[in-house]
Amino acid sequence: MDGTKAWYQSKTVWGALIAVGASLLQMAGIELGQDVQADLADIAVTLAGVAGGLLAIYGRIAAQSGIGGK
Repeated sequence: MDGTKAWYQSKTVWGALIAVGASLLQMAGIELGQDVQADLADIAVTLAGVAGGLLAIYGRIAAQSGIGGK
């Protein structure tokens, strides 16, 4: 692997979290199919990317010092 990405941008991580959640739901009597789990992973990655972008914009606006070069 050449590049790196944040954990929240990984479909593998989201897929694993959703699989754990689906297992817990199954214990409660609610079953999610594989296609639903895959769709949820795609949605989670997209929402995490949006949240990260919004947080970066907020951080830049709220920053106490400006960006400058040498």
